[in-house]
Amino acid sequence: MLSSFTIRLVGLIGGFILLAICIGLSIILGYTDTNVRAVIDTFQHFSGSNTQLVIKNVRLPRALIGASVGGCLAVAGALMQALTKNPLASPDIMGVNAGAGLFIVVAVIFFSVSSLHSFTWIAFLGAAIASFIVYCLGSLGKDGLTPMKMTLAGAAIAAMFGSLTQGLLVINESSLDQVLFWLAGSVQGRKLEILFAVLPYMIFALACSFLLGKQINILVMGEKLAKGLGQRTGMVKLLMSLMVVLLAGGAVAVAGPISFVGVMVPHVARWLVGNDHRWVLPYCAVLGGIFLIIADIGARYILMPEEVPVGVLTAFIGVPFFIYIARKKGEAL
Repeated sequence: MLSSFTIRLVGLIGGFILLAICIGLSIILGYTDTNVRAVIDTFQHFSGSNTQLVIKNVRLPRALIGASVGGCLAVAGALMQALTKNPLASPDIMGVNAGAGLFIVVAVIFFSVSSLHSFTWIAFLGAAIASFIVYCLGSLGKDGLTPMKMTLAGAAIAAMFGSLTQGLLVINESSLDQVLFWLAGSVQGRKLEILFAVLPYMIFALACSFLLGKQINILVMGEKLAKGLGQRTGMVKLLMSLMVVLLAGGAVAVAGPISFVGVMVPHVARWLVGNDHRWVLPYCAVLGGIFLIIADIGARYILMPEEVPVGVLTAFIGVPFFIYIARKKGEAL
């Protein structure tokens, strides 16, 4: 009989294979008619035809960005749910999306920034600053950082930044078109250079998150027990928060605010492998990439030849899931 370790490892390997298949499908499927032969010819005998240009400059970056962003958002969501002990938590709870969106709008309106490459770093900065503010607010008081205070601080900052963003767009409607597509969340039209700019941070954060798996398992058992076992809980929480900033901030910087990936995927991962974060986090990385790529492929066909931003489709899928988890949690209480 196979051990649980072997079963989980086989499942993870199977996930990587499925992710590779999804990347291949993302490169092939879409408005421009392509096939496997055309993809192979693009990389072996590039001639500069329209089809090959679409595959190389549009489809391939889109697939790789979708896999990277989906994986990072899912791992960030799992970290947030463990950190706050809230099954509905996601990177949004630390104001990542709201901070990135506000900084983008400010840059467009007041500094006339228009390039996607500039958006990347501005969004990264906004996400980091918003998360830092939430962390500081959540740490105030005698009892230090608590899940409830972080949740409330995140909700307050997200609401404030969101309101400021909407207010600025209403005041300056001419800037609306420049940022609307980015604010909806999309992997369309992004170049690999944008991903490469933040990829080192993503890889570093993923590796550190995986290494923290054992410490997270101890932390979720209860802070008193964790301290009794000698864990420096404040340091673990700080590291987890930093990883969320790097993962979610990098993802938002590349693709804009894509919602619900960080809420849904961790629940699927825990359903498959249990609550051991040494396995949950790697599964989230793979499943998040698979989910976002499949959602992006679906978004291409809903209004073809026009395309729906993938953030709209993930929200459409995520809202019923969110309601289900909320009801289930309420019944448990």
